[in-house]
Amino acid sequence: MPGNEKMISEYKRYRHKKVIFIAACIALSVVCFGLELSMGKFRVGFIESFRIISDHIKGVVPTGFDAVKDMVVWDMYLPRAIAGVAVGAGLGVCGAAMQSSLRNPLADPYTTGISSGASLGAAVAIISGISIIPFVSGEYAIIANAFLFSLIPAAVIVIVSAVRRTSPTSMILIGVAVMYIFSATTSLLMLYADPDSLSQVYIWSVGSIGSARWGNVAYMVVAAAIGVTIFTLFARRMNLLSLKDESVTSLGVDSKRTRMIVLLVVSLTTATLVSFTGTIGFVGLIAPHMVRIFIGSDNRYLIPASAAFGAFMLLAADCVAKVTGPAGLPVGVITALIGGPLFLLLVVRQKRSAWG
Repeated sequence: MPGNEKMISEYKRYRHKKVIFIAACIALSVVCFGLELSMGKFRVGFIESFRIISDHIKGVVPTGFDAVKDMVVWDMYLPRAIAGVAVGAGLGVCGAAMQSSLRNPLADPYTTGISSGASLGAAVAIISGISIIPFVSGEYAIIANAFLFSLIPAAVIVIVSAVRRTSPTSMILIGVAVMYIFSATTSLLMLYADPDSLSQVYIWSVGSIGSARWGNVAYMVVAAAIGVTIFTLFARRMNLLSLKDESVTSLGVDSKRTRMIVLLVVSLTTATLVSFTGTIGFVGLIAPHMVRIFIGSDNRYLIPASAAFGAFMLLAADCVAKVTGPAGLPVGVITALIGGPLFLLLVVRQKRSAWG
C-alpha cells in the first residue's frame, strides 16, 4: 500500500542518516589517528607514518635514520594512538549507557564517582606507597589501587540500591556524594606529599595517554571492546528504560536488574581504562550529547556513534595536547577546556526532544 511504502521509505532515510553519521565519525577518527602518529616532538609525515607501520608488520628491517623513525612511530606514537581510540570509545559508550539507563543527562563515569575513586587509589599508592594488593609495587601498585578504588563508588550504589529502593536520580546523587568524599580525601593527601609525588598525582588526576605502551594498551583495547559489545547487545533494553519503571516491567524487562548490569559493566570498563590513563573528564559526558543532536536517543545507533565520536574527540584533543607548549599538556586539560564551554552551550541550546 502507498502508506506502507512511505513509512518504509522514511524508515530507510532514518537509518541512512544515522549510518552516515557513524561512518563520518569513524572517518574523522581515522584522520586524527594518522595525525596522532605524525605529531609530537619528533615529526613524521602523515602518509609516511602508515608506511612505517606497514613495513614493520611486513618485517622490513629499517636502517639508519629510518630505524629511528620506526622506533618513534611503532614504540611511542602507535600505542598512544591506539590508547586514544580505546579510551575515547570506552568512555563515550559508558557515558551514553549511563545517561540512557539512568535517564539523566549528567550521568557519566566522572559524576558517579568512578574516576574520583581511581584518583584516590593512585594518590594513596604514589604518596604513601601503600598497595592494596600485597607484593605489588611501583607503577603496578598505582594501577592496581586505581582499579580497586574506582570500584568502590559502584559498590556503594549497588549496596544502597539493594537495601533501599532508589530512583535513578538517587543513584546519581549517591555517586556525586562519593565523588566529593574521594576528591576531598585526595586533596588532603596531597597536602602531605613531597614535590615529586605531588607533581605525579597532579598529572594523574588530570589524565594523560602519554604513558601508553605495548605492555598496557592491550588491556584498554579489551576493556573498551567488551564495553561496546555488551552495551550494543543491551541497546533495546536501554531504550525501554526511557519509560517509567512500571511500564518497563509490563514489557517483560526488569529495569532495576538492567540498570545494575549497566552500572557494573560501566564500572569495570571505566576502572580498567582510567587505571592506566588517569582521570580524563568530559569525554563520557560530551560525546553522547553531541551524538544525540544528530541522531537522537535510539541506543542501537547511539552506542556505536558515541564510541566513534568519543574516539575522535580524545584523539583530536591529544593532538592539540601534544603540540601545546614545549612539553605538551595532559590530554585531560584539553578535554576540560573544550568540554566545559561546549557542554554549557549544549545545555542552553539542546532541545528536550533529544532525550525522547
